Amino acid sequence: MIPILRQRYNAAFTEQTYAAFLAELNTAVYWPADFRVAESPLFLDEPTTRALVRAADDILGQLGTPEFRRQAANAIPAGLTVPAETPFPHFLAVDFALCHDAGGQVLPQLIELQGFPTVACWQALLARTYQKHFPAIPPDFTPYFDGLDEAGYLAAFRHAILGDCLAENVVLLEIEPDQQKTRIDFACTHAFLGIKPLCVTKVIKHGRQLFYHSGGREVPIHRIFNRVIFDELLRKKPPMKFSFFDDLEVQWAGHPNWYFRISKHTLPFLRSPYAPPCHFVSELKSMPGDLENYVCKPLYSFAGLGVDITPTGEKIAAIPNPSEWLLQRKVTYAPIMETPDGPAKAEVRLIFAGDGTGLPRLVNQLVRLTKGAMHGVDFNKGRTWVGASAGFHAKL
Repeated sequence: MIPILRQRYNAAFTEQTYAAFLAELNTAVYWPADFRVAESPLFLDEPTTRALVRAADDILGQLGTPEFRRQAANAIPAGLTVPAETPFPHFLAVDFALCHDAGGQVLPQLIELQGFPTVACWQALLARTYQKHFPAIPPDFTPYFDGLDEAGYLAAFRHAILGDCLAENVVLLEIEPDQQKTRIDFACTHAFLGIKPLCVTKVIKHGRQLFYHSGGREVPIHRIFNRVIFDELLRKKPPMKFSFFDDLEVQWAGHPNWYFRISKHTLPFLRSPYAPPCHFVSELKSMPGDLENYVCKPLYSFAGLGVDITPTGEKIAAIPNPSEWLLQRKVTYAPIMETPDGPAKAEVRLIFAGDGTGLPRLVNQLVRLTKGAMHGVDFNKGRTWVGASAGFHAKL
């Protein structure tokens, strides 16, 4: 995409510049990046950018229908419903593989979606640091949407996370935040928005109210920016002094119920040229004759855990809880970005933010580059020009 920009960038690239870029990223805040950051951003041409926006509009439109409300009513596992659900999610992350259609044009294909926040503040740091160190990125290109610049983007997230609360009364809640691979985003959120990361074990409860210790006093928590993944909460069972299921005097920015309501559970209900066919295993009337073209996914997992990219009839028949597994048609990622050691494939995550009273708006994107069968580290060992990245496009 945009061959002249790609050629210019690749020709100007040096390992010394890349090292300086990484050094700045890893010292900008108090925690470093614990994942590989790619040597380059992805340059999106106008047709691809518009295709991503159309795909976002198509998927988001379906999430706003009464039909979706009915389908999502049963998405939360028994016993995991949290009180005081917001009418809409504050955050949404929608992952698209960049593929080619029959005519060779880029066609986004939905991989997953989640009513849950992603590494939003880290992406602001990443984009600005790419721009600082690599002048081949055109100055009029942006990662942002809806007319936003970095300041407007961070303001949108500040409003979504804080609402009408003071920053000291809002916490970024996570399990052992200093041990998470995404901890650099927590540090960026603290640096850019003033919201401290707090472990769930550090929350104090008095009656219906929550507090945390700071400077020798108990500070009331009025609002929680929730980054706790339920899978991990249920697996680790950290020693907590409160429960998500308590009736609390607290607002949620990113209500936990939306983690389930908009999730892999949503995929079988979507009908879109941007969404490959997907079925609950329990609802399959017959096994597809070309299982090699499908992937089997657990319904309740995060970050690709448990995904089987080589399902067989025998393995599917042995699934003990087929209502909690999906069979989704594979997509073929296009070799979309030329690099010095072969083309890379790309997945674009569209980032949405709002106030919880209506559907959130598209504000930014992140990119993951791969040269393996999947985007995980194990599939890209020893490879370069892969990993976490950003997307830049000409302003629409």
